[in-house]
Amino acid sequence: MLVTVSQDTLTLSPGSEVILRHQTWDDYEQLLKIRNNRTYPKIYFNARTHEILLMTLLPSHGKRIDTLRDLVKILLRHQDKDWECFDPITLKRFSEAGVEPDTCFYIDNRQAILGKEKIDLSVDPPPDLAIEVDLTSTTKVNDYQSITIPELWIYRRGILLIYLFDGEQYQASDTSSIFSEIAIRNILPKYTELAWNEGSSVALRQFEQDLAL
Repeated sequence: MLVTVSQDTLTLSPGSEVILRHQTWDDYEQLLKIRNNRTYPKIYFNARTHEILLMTLLPSHGKRIDTLRDLVKILLRHQDKDWECFDPITLKRFSEAGVEPDTCFYIDNRQAILGKEKIDLSVDPPPDLAIEVDLTSTTKVNDYQSITIPELWIYRRGILLIYLFDGEQYQASDTSSIFSEIAIRNILPKYTELAWNEGSSVALRQFEQDLAL
């Protein structure tokens, strides 16, 4: 594993995860500045634990998040809902937390962020849904607590975990508040893995056909 941090360089070998302990908000902001406009490595900060997480992804990670993103869009179209999707994105609460979900959706709050190039959580609402895919790392639900996204999905090796924010913390749930009439935990992993094994177009087409039945 190769990690390089200098005044103007921040790199991490593919599929790696590094935790920096005893870190401050200023340390976090400095790493974001060094990374500049690049997407990776992803950088998370949690003021409760004083930790910064650095991580980079493998191709298998990207394929699965692309599929999940497309599946959600199909579901939203099926329900005749509008949305705005963001990725990559950095979501920060000053001095509290910083996260970079693999993808996120504004649905109920989409009107509030239309036309904005950056999301500022001091004035803007958080996304309605954030999705993380865990292959080489493990998402810590508590990292999201200060960000207060209403619904968080974590896809971990064929299993979809759903967490709903109750105003204070995240609670595990068997159902989605956004897609309450659909068995998301059972359905989405099936098509996500089908996309990996047989191709994205095959899986998405099959999902649309099955949804129409």
